[in-house]
Amino acid sequence: MTSAPLTSVPEIINALLDLTAWAVFDVDPEGRILAGNDESGSMQLVEIAPDGTRTQLTALPSRCSGRYVPGTRLVVVQHDNGGDERTQLSLLDLAPFDGPAASSPTGPVLPDSRPATAALPARLPASPEGLVPLVHDPEYKHDLADVSAGSVVFLTNRRDGVDFDLVVHDLATGTETTLYDGGGYLVAAAASHDRRSVAITVLSSRPRSTQILVAGDDGRSTTPLTAPDEHAHHAQVAWTGDDDALVMASDHDREFAAVVRVHPGEAGSPEGTVWQTLVEADDHDLEVVLSPDGTAMVVGHHQDGVTTLAVHEPDGTHRCDVALPDAGVPTVVWAHDSSRFAVHLTTSGDPGSVHLVDAATGAATTVVDGRAEIPAGLHVSLPTVHRVPTPDGEQIPCFVYRPVPTGATTTTTNTDEPSTGAALHGASVLVVHGGPEAEAARPFSPIIQALAAAGLTVLVPNVRGSAGYGKRWVSLDDVDKRLDSVADLAALQAWLPDLGLDPARSALWGGSYGGYMVLAGTTMQPDLWAAGVDIVGMSSLVTFLENTSEYRRAAREREYGNLEHHRDLLVAASPITYLDQLRAPLFVIHGANDPRVPLSEAEQIAAALADRGIRHELRVYQDEGHGLAMRANRKDAYPAAIEFLAEILGR
Repeated sequence: MTSAPLTSVPEIINALLDLTAWAVFDVDPEGRILAGNDESGSMQLVEIAPDGTRTQLTALPSRCSGRYVPGTRLVVVQHDNGGDERTQLSLLDLAPFDGPAASSPTGPVLPDSRPATAALPARLPASPEGLVPLVHDPEYKHDLADVSAGSVVFLTNRRDGVDFDLVVHDLATGTETTLYDGGGYLVAAAASHDRRSVAITVLSSRPRSTQILVAGDDGRSTTPLTAPDEHAHHAQVAWTGDDDALVMASDHDREFAAVVRVHPGEAGSPEGTVWQTLVEADDHDLEVVLSPDGTAMVVGHHQDGVTTLAVHEPDGTHRCDVALPDAGVPTVVWAHDSSRFAVHLTTSGDPGSVHLVDAATGAATTVVDGRAEIPAGLHVSLPTVHRVPTPDGEQIPCFVYRPVPTGATTTTTNTDEPSTGAALHGASVLVVHGGPEAEAARPFSPIIQALAAAGLTVLVPNVRGSAGYGKRWVSLDDVDKRLDSVADLAALQAWLPDLGLDPARSALWGGSYGGYMVLAGTTMQPDLWAAGVDIVGMSSLVTFLENTSEYRRAAREREYGNLEHHRDLLVAASPITYLDQLRAPLFVIHGANDPRVPLSEAEQIAAALADRGIRHELRVYQDEGHGLAMRANRKDAYPAAIEFLAEILGR
């Protein structure tokens, strides 16, 4: 990107928030990539042709994603309304984008003979691209799980608003068949090549644990492949080429996830399941994405927030490394013919690039170069990796981003005082991730870079309970251990002088569970934190569980505790219980349509702050859900929040 050099902090923050974010959803046999970017203000579908030509396909009011229908020029589009996460499915015919020769004189026709110009429901504006409703009911979720040439598999809670069913929609006839309605929160499904079986991933009764079920095409038979009460996380499930077994990443009977092949066995129960390890590591988690035909798999080695990729044979034998520019946070999507795969890669210094990789050699061709989007004068801070000691002998993984000067053109990990933001020299912000069963990785973060550009040192910890560091670490905050995770914030604050930072001028910033941690830190540790920025955080675990969407309640209770049996623990772990101790000013951000953490969580903390006369600001966005998906809203909220912190932390 060519532009005039940036010379001021506000200009840099604005430029960071204007950087285009990319995503990759599918690749067809011709090498076309179904991608997404937020150039228009929210994540919309974009097709990248083999010659690099980009065509925007959607312009919906909310973000969307999609998948190609194999063998056609149709796309299944998944979209919601204003961030409410009640996902709907529509069909988009790409023939009009391919030129007049590809279009029928009467307009494109879909498999069920409905014209692509059919009117959309009133809840969505008529789309000029010809979106045709496929599975629509605005009161419920319909999550896209699998697409074949003839059918779409989706997960929906439309039966009772709570439990999810697995449904197959026939594209030719429009008929639907329910293959599983046994209850629970289904998170993924993969159909076998012969379409006679579907592997279902369902949240189990243990924190950060899943169960794998196999449903038959008759809708009556379901075989449990793993035990419902096992403390194990199984993910990225796919069928082998012969449909004889499943390949997945799993920490079954181990500390770190390995790539395994799982055969149902003859017993038809978890006890008869046969486990075969294909690729493993002693000290870090592995990830896997199997090719559609089962002839190759991309294996990711995940360590300290970055992942390196390699291609392996189906038996686990190493074929080749993937030649990407740097280690980062990759998303892998195979082409339908298994000849290549696309990788969306974001690193600490790359806002997001798209590469097309040859599966035989690992050679990568850059299709979108995110680094070229960084404007002149925008100095990128690269993190250093640390372990922070705690009083009980644990070590908290933590990334540290130092402040950066304006007008520079290179990246930095320096510890010198920047040429701007001198008033903030020695001040810091801890950015706490959401989840809690997630992790702070090392992608490019406009928010972290903006905080560093303002002159703040940014610490990004993986407090106990974070994923990415083994089964033991992710389990250290479950239910009655919740406040042990909050105590890690105090250990991080005590470590600030080791970095030459002023512990009296440190703030907390976090979203979702990270927002809860902001509120917990400022209420339970009032002497430690000078300010906080709470984004869609929970102020009370009790009211959060009472008011969250019904389909989410049981899933969250397994992590935080049950309303019926653990109410006292939930009260003790709720920031609002300690409100009389709060002194730190707070900047609170929330989406009006949040289905996970209701707006009432923000409203009750803001009301309590107002009653006590504590400085605060509450910004509510009517077209947002759980976080800020719209660029206009991010540009309204985040610069104001950074200015809020700068005023308080500046010396």
